[in-house]
Amino acid sequence: MKINKDYSKVAKDSIVNKRLLSILIYTLLGIWALIVLFPFYWMLITSFKTYASYNSEFIPSLIVKNPTISNFVTAFTGVPLGRYFLNTFIFTVITTALMMVVIVPAAFAFSRLNFRGKNLLFTLFLSLMMIPTELVVITNFVTITNLGLRNTFTGLILPSVTSVFYIYLLKENFASIPDELYYAAKVDGTRDFKYMTRVMLPICKPTVVTIIILKVIECWNSFVWPRLITDDEAYYLVSNGIQQIRESGFGRENIPAMMAAVVAVSLPLIILFLLFKDKIMEGVSRGGTKG
Repeated sequence: MKINKDYSKVAKDSIVNKRLLSILIYTLLGIWALIVLFPFYWMLITSFKTYASYNSEFIPSLIVKNPTISNFVTAFTGVPLGRYFLNTFIFTVITTALMMVVIVPAAFAFSRLNFRGKNLLFTLFLSLMMIPTELVVITNFVTITNLGLRNTFTGLILPSVTSVFYIYLLKENFASIPDELYYAAKVDGTRDFKYMTRVMLPICKPTVVTIIILKVIECWNSFVWPRLITDDEAYYLVSNGIQQIRESGFGRENIPAMMAAVVAVSLPLIILFLLFKDKIMEGVSRGGTKG
């Protein structure tokens, strides 16, 4: 009986400790979430404040008493932000589509085909990930300039149509598909391209969707390369537009309008992430699992 009582006491203490630990963890996570989300909240409420009310606040207010959308109108009329959105959309769609055309066959070749020097070539390919992006930017700039492709969509797109990391991620997913499926397809006379598009891509759909979403986010947030390769406003992206707003007179003086522009630029990515966050997590987790 005494042993049973002692065991019961230990079990109750263990449950209490687990609950206290859970409360502590969730409390810390909640505090961290507030710290991370506060800048977004501040950006959002500032975008709805009037210019006069913002400048009259001696102590910044966390509540908008008289919200207005005039800041968004100012942001889109102060600079051609609508054109920048269109440029970014074109750049993002074409770059993402071309990248998928490049990386899918590359990942298929490294994961399924057998050719001499495949492992060595893939190792050398992965070593490119160790080269800092800043070193490649200068080479790309010189190449694009020599080709006369500055201030063109071609010059913006070409350096971004491939990615070693995405090839590696997709290759690992393709390699996790049993070889028996491939051999059975070859017995039936299925060509490699048809097997890749009809079998491998549907099986690895979460990873493919994840790669597409991550590439869209990468293109949408692209700043350094568009800033270097374009000095014509006709080819500016939204990131360049935000920089132009900041550098212009109303961007430095009218902070609510500046925040409205940032909200407008950030909103599509936030919606995209919220809609596909489960696919992103599933695709990334599949990328790290083989077998």
